[in-house]
Amino acid sequence: MSVPAANRWVCEHRELGNSGVEVSEIGFGAWVVGTDWWGDRSDEQAVEMVEEALDAGVTYVDTGDVYGHGDSEEIIGEAIAGRRDEVTLSTKIGYDFYDNPQAGHGELPKELNEEYLTEAFEASLDRLDTDYVDVLQLHNADVDEVTPEVRDLLAEWKADGRVGALGWALGPSIGWLAEGDAAIEYEEFDAVQTVFNLFEQQPGSHFVDSIRESGSDTSVIARVPHSSGLLNEQVTPDTVLEDGDHRSHRPKEWYETGWEKVDAIRFLEDPDGVEGTRTMAQAAIRWLLAHDEVASVTPTFRDGDDIAEWSAAADVPPVSDAEYERVAELYARNFDIDRDDGMDVLRTSVDGEDIEAAGLDKRAASY
Repeated sequence: MSVPAANRWVCEHRELGNSGVEVSEIGFGAWVVGTDWWGDRSDEQAVEMVEEALDAGVTYVDTGDVYGHGDSEEIIGEAIAGRRDEVTLSTKIGYDFYDNPQAGHGELPKELNEEYLTEAFEASLDRLDTDYVDVLQLHNADVDEVTPEVRDLLAEWKADGRVGALGWALGPSIGWLAEGDAAIEYEEFDAVQTVFNLFEQQPGSHFVDSIRESGSDTSVIARVPHSSGLLNEQVTPDTVLEDGDHRSHRPKEWYETGWEKVDAIRFLEDPDGVEGTRTMAQAAIRWLLAHDEVASVTPTFRDGDDIAEWSAAADVPPVSDAEYERVAELYARNFDIDRDDGMDVLRTSVDGEDIEAAGLDKRAASY
């Protein structure tokens, strides 16, 4: 489904840190193209989907070299050919997929020495068919891997114009507070990317608080805004997830409690009592954008229908202070659900010291 010309929205833009690089508030997470983790599509269909997103005003495109082992970057390069000046282009480096086969959704070994990063960056530019990227992110790097030498290399690329802004993408699962706090502390980084949504507010809220308290210019890029299908209601009690579906890693308790949480926040669909003003998916995006520190929200668009609906979040009312406070009260009470959702752990590279220091009521899941 294409976005009709009469129904196209123009996304607002926000600056990443103080880099001068502006990103659309709603971005295109290009992990969906070049892989089959969110459904099969041909390269031609993938290119058309990117073009639809650009036409809808979604001009921040966030890819990575490891997605499809370069395939996503090549598809993005083809899709933005002739439109490069319309796009705020971001990619990520740090995983060594060149020498390691992919096993399902398992995480590949990382390589962050200067020689490897240089070769990987140049290969990304080649696949994207460009001589610069607006944003370059380190992909899931541990805090001890981002040495002064690595930071100097990144700063050099920024100084020579091949990179506009620098980011640190956290993952693959939820956590990594030490890494996010380092990105906020180090002056080289303009952005930190993390899982952040209405149901998974930590560590995103912690990073927002850290930015405010420290006076840092760092921005947040929020991924998984729809909590793996709950908040866009694409995963319902009747949904059967295939083994290859990237969302099937969630425990069943997560979805069972999640459906109850969705019902608890239905009021977000009807601001000022006007029924149907926002869809739940749009409300989830608007809640994230209520944080000034969040520069862009990158949902996982699967098709043109998603693009049409979620890009339209730019044109629905912002979340009010009263709505925001009501959500905060519900979150503090676990949405009045007295059952385990099976997701009470955060990942850490420092044996949980970061979680303890942040004072979060979460268990540490170390390597």
